[in-house]
Amino acid sequence: MMPFDFKKGEVLLIDKPKGWTSFDVVNHLRILIKRNLKIPKIKVGHAGTLDPLASGLLIVCTGLMTKQIQTFQDQDKTYTGTLTLGLTTPSYDLETEADATFPVDLLTPVLLDKARLSFIGTIAQLPPIFSAVKIDGKRAFNYARKNQDVKMEPRMVDIKDFQFTSVRLPEIEFLVHCTKGTYIRSLVHDYGKSLNNGACLTALRRTRIGNFSIDQAWSIEALKELITTLGHEMEETPPPPKVEAKAKVE
Repeated sequence: MMPFDFKKGEVLLIDKPKGWTSFDVVNHLRILIKRNLKIPKIKVGHAGTLDPLASGLLIVCTGLMTKQIQTFQDQDKTYTGTLTLGLTTPSYDLETEADATFPVDLLTPVLLDKARLSFIGTIAQLPPIFSAVKIDGKRAFNYARKNQDVKMEPRMVDIKDFQFTSVRLPEIEFLVHCTKGTYIRSLVHDYGKSLNNGACLTALRRTRIGNFSIDQAWSIEALKELITTLGHEMEETPPPPKVEAKAKVE
């Protein structure tokens, strides 16, 4: 088996399951390495958060490779997903319940496509209040969950591609290629507003980060099996023979 040196540093492509936080993946991997490979202390970090309700590609670095995290974070991202027209939620996804509904029977293909094209290029985007953006030292979602008002500052992002792969109202399946820092939830929410309607993100999967593809990623189960196997191989490997020190001859 190809050797892995997690302490020296590895870059792991992981398919994050829906329902897991990005920290859940990092913590799970850290525990697996410590328990199976007998490494008492090791750095593990991810290169770009995925929302708990999203699945897909997560880059996790260990050891000295954690110094490269920023490089991976700066890469473009590609996502596939589903948006549902006719409703909005405070979190812009299904984490919270609908707070408004709208009819969708007057939304024609021409209107849908014209609105879509208006988002391709460099745009100013407000992150969702239900996000990890820091405001005065606290995460924005901490304010949101306490129903506290907070001002979100816009950021410039580049939507390089925004395609519809299936339109069956009220649902639209899409593909987005964008720069770092883009919130797909905000893109979907703003798309609904541009139609004088509402839209909510109902499914999301990250498929690419830079040149890395989800097709190259480990599942959580496969990664657990790999690290467990490496641990067993370590236990079965006999220690190197002791070399007896020779008496010094004067």
